[in-house]
Amino acid sequence: MSYSTGSTPDFLKQTNTTSASGQTIPGMPAAASQANVPNPKADLASLDDLERHLFAHRFAQTGMACYGLSIDPPAATADRSEAQAILAEEDHELLCSKSTGDLLARLSAPETDELLDETRKAQVRVLTRDRKRLIDVPPSEQAAFTRLTAKTHDVWLKAKKANDWPSFEPYLERIVEAMRQLASHKNPDADPYDVWLDEFEQGSDHNFYDRFFEQVKDMVVPLIADIAKAGRQPSHRCVEGRFDERRQWELAGDLARLEGIDPATLFLTHTEHPFSDALTTNYGIIAAHVHEDDILSNVYTMLHEGGHVLYEQGVNPAYNYTSLKGGTSSGMHEAQSRFFENYVGRSEAFATPLLKTLRHHFPGQFSRVTARQLYLASNRVVAQPIRTEADELTYPLHILVRYEIEKLLFSGEAKASDVPSLWASRYKSYLGVRVPSAAQGALQDTHWADGLFGYFPTYALGGAYGAQLRHTMIADGMDWDTILSSGDLSAIRSWLREHVWCFGRSKDPSDILLSATGEPLQTRYYTDYLTEKFSSIYEL
Repeated sequence: MSYSTGSTPDFLKQTNTTSASGQTIPGMPAAASQANVPNPKADLASLDDLERHLFAHRFAQTGMACYGLSIDPPAATADRSEAQAILAEEDHELLCSKSTGDLLARLSAPETDELLDETRKAQVRVLTRDRKRLIDVPPSEQAAFTRLTAKTHDVWLKAKKANDWPSFEPYLERIVEAMRQLASHKNPDADPYDVWLDEFEQGSDHNFYDRFFEQVKDMVVPLIADIAKAGRQPSHRCVEGRFDERRQWELAGDLARLEGIDPATLFLTHTEHPFSDALTTNYGIIAAHVHEDDILSNVYTMLHEGGHVLYEQGVNPAYNYTSLKGGTSSGMHEAQSRFFENYVGRSEAFATPLLKTLRHHFPGQFSRVTARQLYLASNRVVAQPIRTEADELTYPLHILVRYEIEKLLFSGEAKASDVPSLWASRYKSYLGVRVPSAAQGALQDTHWADGLFGYFPTYALGGAYGAQLRHTMIADGMDWDTILSSGDLSAIRSWLREHVWCFGRSKDPSDILLSATGEPLQTRYYTDYLTEKFSSIYEL
């Protein structure tokens, strides 16, 4: 198989090597030029070569995924999916070849331990785990799945615009079946859904999330009921009106700067469903959309996606071009996005600098608005059908609906044709909301079309991670409200960079949370925060 670099990587070159007994051993990697004779220097050079090629693939794949969803013409979907499928096959060869396995085995051996620094050890550990997750998956199936998700995303986009669930339904069925099959290759002894939950959040499974969501639901549902009984709502009038789209995009850039993102490192573009990513610590991407009649959607989308970019750009720059670049897990990633969206962006203290930024772009609409009015308008608890526009309190129930449906699909208790009715019944039961259409129901998110089953629960988990991190910052003496009201978030970014971001993938999320806060996950920080905040707002 050819490579985009035009040459075969050194670590995949094969030689016939003679052992100490004189026996010929076919297929020994070039890095081990003499059988049974350790050559750490050559092996480390091969490790670097492997990492460089994997980085080039990630760079290309991320770019295609991000730009494909925002700037590619509709007719290019099949071409893009073919390029992505080819790269997926080559990724498999890079990671799963015998040469790579031998290389990682030698670098994992006890006798090499003292020869590797902590970064090298982390690289070997992460690459070994990545290889284990992929090695038993037939390359043709992985490539076929890549083609399927590219096509399904295109189908989803058209179905959402047309409010046409039946056109999407057969593709969803194919995605679920393909993911079940892939999971059986990855770990034939595990529940297929658990395989994907663990892939997005190491160490998690449905038992873990069942306990987590039970704790959250036991607090959220009664609190929502108490708010409804109170019979009063903060005014929303101060953020109502028409807001010019061009000026909203200018506002989006300023919100990214307010968070602390260097404009020289950010590409901001348009998409149907907001997302973000980063190619290196020097190159962040945010794709978003604006609504002329809903400025808060723009504000909190940018703060959310900006949190993702800050995490990616806060990784140790030495990890660029290696497997350690990137967030350690989806849960820890969502901890950063939800942190800046909610714990920062929806706080009363931050309403002051946020209002200043809004006034700069829309002086006529915000000149008479107070910070308190903006804070209350941004934190109204109003059950509604759209997850990305949900308030902070009802949000985890939106995630719970998706989690429960995912479990039913993977267990075989439900089919794709059952999803709209399951969605409607759970939204009515948990949120008291009638789902008005498929576009505002089960077609609203892109995740399932993209094959991201198992990702949704990490949004709620990220909220809990973020609450625990915030609690620790304040317990450590950080003057939280003073920092937020100043608009200078550098102290918060520095703390997160030191305790979370810098590690990239070199540490697992549970280890990062434990070292940062001194405790494993404690859901009570999340539930206590929500109880205190919304009891105060609604004077319960």
